[in-house]
Amino acid sequence: MPNSRRPRRARKHPLPNPSGVHFLTARHVVDDLIRSCSPSSGDLVLDLGAGTAAITAPLAATGARVLAVERDPEFARRLRARLGAADNVRVIQADARTFPLPDKEFLVVSSIPYGIATALLRRLLGPRTTRLRRAALVVEWGFAKRVTEPLPRSTELAWWAARFDIQLLRKVPAHCFRPSPSVNSAQLLLRRRPGATPRGERLLWALLRAARRQPTRSARSTVTALAGKGTHRLLRRHGIDPAMPTAGVRPPSWAALAEELAVR
Repeated sequence: MPNSRRPRRARKHPLPNPSGVHFLTARHVVDDLIRSCSPSSGDLVLDLGAGTAAITAPLAATGARVLAVERDPEFARRLRARLGAADNVRVIQADARTFPLPDKEFLVVSSIPYGIATALLRRLLGPRTTRLRRAALVVEWGFAKRVTEPLPRSTELAWWAARFDIQLLRKVPAHCFRPSPSVNSAQLLLRRRPGATPRGERLLWALLRAARRQPTRSARSTVTALAGKGTHRLLRRHGIDPAMPTAGVRPPSWAALAEELAVR
């Protein structure tokens, strides 16, 4: 006979989640995440906070060498049990915030816990010596909006945006996770900009700091103070109006300018 019970109403609020962990379960999001990063058999790929292997297992199927980093001992045990037969996967029980990053080029494909997103991106994008080449990440929506602003709010964010192309590809709804968080997430794609040199990056940092200290000062005045005269044409070549306040110059323009200054 037909079920006479009334259908349950959708919950207006997520169930309590003391651990604060939200597992990405939508396979189409995972597939798109991996596809956007394009790992191949010659790549080393990190899954930071591997959890239940929702990303790790499909990553292993690409043939790439995968490091699955998971802090929780029980989840690490389950990962080893599930992926023990895959000779291209290594499970490491460690905190992603302190785990030693590879000293060779690597990619990252991960759904990042909201509470450690800043710490992880600081590790991945901050050091001049970072070997990160590409990353596909799921992060909290508000965080994604902040790190993709054309004119970043801080010197640190400007440093990241000057050295990496950071794109917000799509919104990831809360229902793609279990348990569902109270906010939506976003899919980011990060790619290291080519052509950076040690001297160019030192000049870039000096330019970004000067721009942050005196945001209303003209770009010509700021660059002249660091590099001497003859900067008008140089600024024009990189699409920067010499009279523009430094606060209006986008980080990639500062990066290109710094690299040219580095060889003068």
